[in-house]
Amino acid sequence: MNDLTPPNRCRIVLIAPPLVPAEQICAAFEGGDVASLILPDNGMDDASFQAFAERIVPIAQGAGVAVIIAGDSRIAGRVQADGIHVEAKPRDLAETIERLAGKMMVGAGGAKTRDEALALGEERPDYMFFGRFGYDNKPEPHHRNLALGEWWAEMISIPCIVMGGSELASVETVAATGAEFVALSSAVFADGRDPRAAVAAANALLDETAPRFED
Repeated sequence: MNDLTPPNRCRIVLIAPPLVPAEQICAAFEGGDVASLILPDNGMDDASFQAFAERIVPIAQGAGVAVIIAGDSRIAGRVQADGIHVEAKPRDLAETIERLAGKMMVGAGGAKTRDEALALGEERPDYMFFGRFGYDNKPEPHHRNLALGEWWAEMISIPCIVMGGSELASVETVAATGAEFVALSSAVFADGRDPRAAVAAANALLDETAPRFED
């Protein structure tokens, strides 16, 4: 269960990988502070994905974790999620933000360059995500994501999430960029790992090493 007062440093965002049971995802929330959970459909059909999300959303929200559905605003609305993650061109992002204004948060991803990130940022999403779902297969974060996250955190007021690596120690590298959030997937949910213990360990690393933000 998360504390009522979130820590004043880089926080964890979980991304559900393919084939991970809902029980494993929910167990991760017991490991300590988790800011949010992004749920991609991971190849599931609409009915299966909706049923999967419906099992997780109330447990996550009860633990203080915001749930963000990747790509499908209809399912996001049906399961009463907190937000939607969009990887689209600026015009499409703007339309989504306008349509969902006051209803749920809208985060943006997919930018691979500074210019692409700035173009998306002009539409004022609730966050910018640097990385790709399912590409955290190396111990360390991708250097491009780190560079974009560091630049963005220094220049832009919109919060950013940077994809971590497959090892928990990668949270230190992301936190050092000044990014508000580090995304973890395989580092928490890989076969043989205890999601609860992994989140607890990641939070301990962040407590020890992450820079504190100014109030």
